[in-house]
Amino acid sequence: MSVPSPCNDVCRMHASSGLCEGCGRTIEEIAAWGGLSDAGRARIAALLPARMAALHRQLFPEPAIERPPGGAR
Repeated sequence: MSVPSPCNDVCRMHASSGLCEGCGRTIEEIAAWGGLSDAGRARIAALLPARMAALHRQLFPEPAIERPPGGAR
């Protein structure tokens, strides 16, 4: 089974993480993708969900929730 490219045409590298904001790959992984075996592609693909979740938290941090005095919720 061929591992498809995770590219979704949002090709913008995040400066501090070095990851593509669209797919979560590094520039090196993007450049190498075409020459990788399916096993190599699968290894990278397995990393992408966690990378994208971490990148999403960096790009869209949760706003601080203001709590009322006394710690009541």
